[in-house]
Amino acid sequence: MAQSRQFTSAEKCALWESWKNGWSLSEIGRALDRRACSVLNVVRREGGYAPTPRRRAERALESAEREEVSRGLAAGLTQAAIARKLGRPRSTISRELRRNGGRQAYRAQAADEQAWQRAHRPQTCLLARRERLKEWVAEKLRENWSPRQIDVGLQRAFPDDTTMRVSHETIYRSLFVQTRGVLKAELTQHLRRAGRWRHARKAKRSPVDTIPNAVSIRERPAEATDRAVPGHWEGDLIMGGNSSQIATLVERHSRFVMLVKLDSKDTNTVTKALASKIRKLPAELRRSLTWDRGTEMSAHRDFTIATDVQVYFCDPRSPWQRGSNENTNGLLRQYFPKGVDVSRHSQAHLNRVARQLNERPRETLNWKTPHEVLRATVATTG
Repeated sequence: MAQSRQFTSAEKCALWESWKNGWSLSEIGRALDRRACSVLNVVRREGGYAPTPRRRAERALESAEREEVSRGLAAGLTQAAIARKLGRPRSTISRELRRNGGRQAYRAQAADEQAWQRAHRPQTCLLARRERLKEWVAEKLRENWSPRQIDVGLQRAFPDDTTMRVSHETIYRSLFVQTRGVLKAELTQHLRRAGRWRHARKAKRSPVDTIPNAVSIRERPAEATDRAVPGHWEGDLIMGGNSSQIATLVERHSRFVMLVKLDSKDTNTVTKALASKIRKLPAELRRSLTWDRGTEMSAHRDFTIATDVQVYFCDPRSPWQRGSNENTNGLLRQYFPKGVDVSRHSQAHLNRVARQLNERPRETLNWKTPHEVLRATVATTG
């Protein structure tokens, strides 16, 4: 490996291009002949965002023009003559000389370097300029709203107040780039996925399990596939430390979430707990259940007998076929991080978590909440 040294401009461009393409820190380090920790320092300093390249303002004098100013002064030309030669206003030349020591002390290279330093004046962050907006954003982050939900929530809560607007990317930047000094770093703990910078994500596939007498998702009714009718569910387990687990159920039409506490993941325990939960629903919300290939649903026939709800299984290595549940499980990792024992959570606590998710606006529901959508559809079909 090369000795520790500063990254050149070309290396930084290559680093950020690779980062945006999803390369790992180690891969970037090998490509640039640098240590992964050196790459990490650059990425972490910028919060995972490639910095905007600096450039001169179009109206600013260029290096070549400052050289012409210096030559004109040496030749004894007046400020007006120099300005005419460059096609610039006389006031531009006057200010240039005044900022850099006057006619006698003016040096083109030194003037250009000082101008470049003076131009390094980053604009104050939007949230730093608007205290009321910052407090609203921080409050919603503490309630586990995503930056995108906050973005749209502001438009709905303040439809006529354009000062209460901020993009989700600005919120992410304010969280991850702590040099902005706006949103506290601990608020990142309320994001759906933990982290201190933005980065490209790589797809991962789940392992395959064999289910006896499984009914394929391809046989699922069309009304379940197109989400036209409520009552079709997707389910899975969220795994925690010490072999603990929680069952998750998501209604496809409304994205309404239910969580079920489990003492173990053996198929009899799982199917009985799910059946008990499903039987509490009104008949119009008990139509089908789509599950991954986990062996915890091996006793799916017993579940169907107890609930009259047919279970359908995804194709091998195709968890995306129950996408609503996969997305919801990602949201739930905010509350139940990987490796943490989830058995210590009571059913009452799980109900509170589900309620919070069901009362959060969703983009796929046109920014309505799952609770609103399910209540409206049940009222229509009931």
